[in-house]
Amino acid sequence: MNLKITNLEFPEVNKMEVEIVERKGIGHPDTICDALAEKLSSELSKFYLEKFGFILHHNVDKGLLLGGYALPKFGGGEVKEPIEIFLVGRATREYKGIRVPVEEIAIESAREWLKENIHEIDVNKHVKIHCLVRPGSVDLVDIYLRQLKVGVPLANDTSFGVGYAPFDDLENAVYHVERLLNSKEIKKKYPEIGEDIKVMGVRNGEKIVLTIACAFVDKYIKDINDYVEKKKNVEKLALEEAKKWTNREVEIHVNTGDDIENENVYITVTGTSAEAGDDGEVGRGNRVNGLITPYRPMSLEAAAGKNPVTHVGKIYNVTANLICKDIVKEIPEVREAYCYIVSQIGKPINEPLTIDVAIRSDEDKNKLAPKITEIVKSHMDEMPNIWKKLISGEILVY
Repeated sequence: MNLKITNLEFPEVNKMEVEIVERKGIGHPDTICDALAEKLSSELSKFYLEKFGFILHHNVDKGLLLGGYALPKFGGGEVKEPIEIFLVGRATREYKGIRVPVEEIAIESAREWLKENIHEIDVNKHVKIHCLVRPGSVDLVDIYLRQLKVGVPLANDTSFGVGYAPFDDLENAVYHVERLLNSKEIKKKYPEIGEDIKVMGVRNGEKIVLTIACAFVDKYIKDINDYVEKKKNVEKLALEEAKKWTNREVEIHVNTGDDIENENVYITVTGTSAEAGDDGEVGRGNRVNGLITPYRPMSLEAAAGKNPVTHVGKIYNVTANLICKDIVKEIPEVREAYCYIVSQIGKPINEPLTIDVAIRSDEDKNKLAPKITEIVKSHMDEMPNIWKKLISGEILVY
């Protein structure tokens, strides 16, 4: 195992003068694309397992959402032209004479996810779904099938993954505010809150400012005064949640682009800007830990939709985060951990070219090295089975 253990030399992000963190909520067009790509990969994997006993080659990690055209208004507007979603990638469409219904799986899985997660969307009226998935290249399919002989999945790309732990207070505030506002409990109690919620967190010294873009559902809002009151409620909910994660001063701003005087405000028919205001694409949103963190290491990999068995662009990013979480959890002397993992195409996924674990601790890293090595090795041993948690949804990548 090519493991290096180093010290983090730069200042802790949480103690730097400025920090920026972003999360695109579940109804943001980019996150919708990630979710649908990942859902398609999961459903294809389940089909392959049921029919063939193992997961066949696929990478459905490309996708585009073309926004529709809507006319929202207080009391309820309408969608004039539907959202169009294009699911794109490569997948095994036939194996040993058995046809794989890729298009049917793609369309049905997308409709199922949208119905489950966007509470005001009508999948029959508001959305058109296109499947543009083609067969994979012969060389990559060959590498994929070679694992059956070797017994261990082989990396189908030369790529890297990164991760860190723990979240600091700004990261926790941003992440948990969006999760609260998009929780099933909140939607049931406050159906006017749509799913397209983006939280931008900025910390200047000891002050945190969260700027929230929240798409309200028009049919639950009577007029401009009702909108103002319901926006204040979102501010209150967000502030209460954020304060659970930090002792710093917190300021909340919701829908700062509103023009209240002219009644030009952020209302939608469906609860997402995808109906008219924005387009989306796989890989342009949250990283695998659910955040966008310019002050932390990040991979540009679009993890969603990549196959969960051999694609290191997905597996290594997930594993790097899990390694860091376990290090800070199991070794009290480590305040912070970063992990970087690099693969080589065609090599066993659990034999990376390099693993670099960087820690922040007052203890000598050589003293902590045996325990860190043990944690890393356990994750390398478990890596060939991580697909199970990915296709079940236990691990999300957005």
